[in-house]
Amino acid sequence: MDRRRMERLGLDTSVIGMGCWQIGGSWGEVPESDALATLHAAADAGVTFFDTADVYGNGRSEQLVGRFRRERPAGSVFVATKMGRRADPHVAGAYTLDYFRAWNDRSRANLGMDTLDLVQLHCPPSPVFTTQATYDALDTMVAEGRMRAYGVSVERCDEALAAIERPNVASVQIILNAFRLKPLEEVLPAAVAAGVGIIARVPLASGLLSGRYTADTEFAVDDHRSYNREGASFDKGETFSGVPYDVGIAAAQEFAGLVPEGVTPAQFALRWIVDTPGVSIVIPGARNAEQARANAAAGSLPPLSASQRDAVAALYDRRIREHVHASW
Repeated sequence: MDRRRMERLGLDTSVIGMGCWQIGGSWGEVPESDALATLHAAADAGVTFFDTADVYGNGRSEQLVGRFRRERPAGSVFVATKMGRRADPHVAGAYTLDYFRAWNDRSRANLGMDTLDLVQLHCPPSPVFTTQATYDALDTMVAEGRMRAYGVSVERCDEALAAIERPNVASVQIILNAFRLKPLEEVLPAAVAAGVGIIARVPLASGLLSGRYTADTEFAVDDHRSYNREGASFDKGETFSGVPYDVGIAAAQEFAGLVPEGVTPAQFALRWIVDTPGVSIVIPGARNAEQARANAAAGSLPPLSASQRDAVAALYDRRIREHVHASW
């Protein structure tokens, strides 16, 4: 497994991490035993970075990650969580120190950690990113020993750029995959210049890039790929990266044709992200141990060729750009 350094975190981490939304909820039911087996399989394959959030399964994901962490050797697992989406209504005025402390208390209890490794604001309303009081409150949380560092998870590139300008933001988590290329234009160069880590999420466009789905695929009613295609529950871009499903299916079939023998489309998609300058880590999710091991294997594949990367860019320009580029 290749490793990479996140400068502001002072952390060397596996280039492939694991996103833990799937084991919490909104992707169909994953039994506890399967969730724990998936986490351990990822760690056994070299994954050191695990990303969760307080709202995934209303705390279930954090609780499972906390149990898993206690079962691994000390210091071998780095946990990033998120806070903010528990606000109801989800408005900028809820992002205050008092709320931060309450959410942080809950996450520390769920994870069984006195001091959290990394806490990220969870896609807050845009004004939060330009409000000095936000960062003052986060700095206070670090000073109180509640967390070692903080970052942000964003929907939009302009939000990422605003956060990167802040001196104590350690990381930015953003949707980045072969069907979402806009972050390459400004966000990644700015992050490199500032020493801010980039955590690439939704790397398989909610599974589209795995090549496993067809126009006839049916998802469970409690799977966001059923109920959030038009953004009914949260930002549309979180589901299939905002690409219309029929467009994504056709593009994914063409994408699969670019994949060399012996590599799966999902591994090719992950390696494309790993090879993108400025990316620190990519966090695919997994619902079983087999998926976790296959994802991790992408971290040791040879880099993609220039012609392969050009082909991905050309596919994006022909099929995807018009649907997503201007929106996020």
